[in-house]
Amino acid sequence: MLRIEIKDGENIERALKRYKRKHRNIKVMQNLRENQFFTKPSVTRRRQIQKASYIQGLRDAANV
Repeated sequence: MLRIEIKDGENIERALKRYKRKHRNIKVMQNLRENQFFTKPSVTRRRQIQKASYIQGLRDAANV
């Protein structure tokens, strides 16, 4: 559970913005969506390999 301490005189919008940033950073919604359906380990591994090759291609293109 996320806890946001509101400091004295702090604007509520600023505290809400901090809450949203923390919520996004710990990827609560992304984890819920991922765990909604079962994915086979081979599919998960294939996605990781595809993602790694894509990122490596971007890095190679940037270094050229």
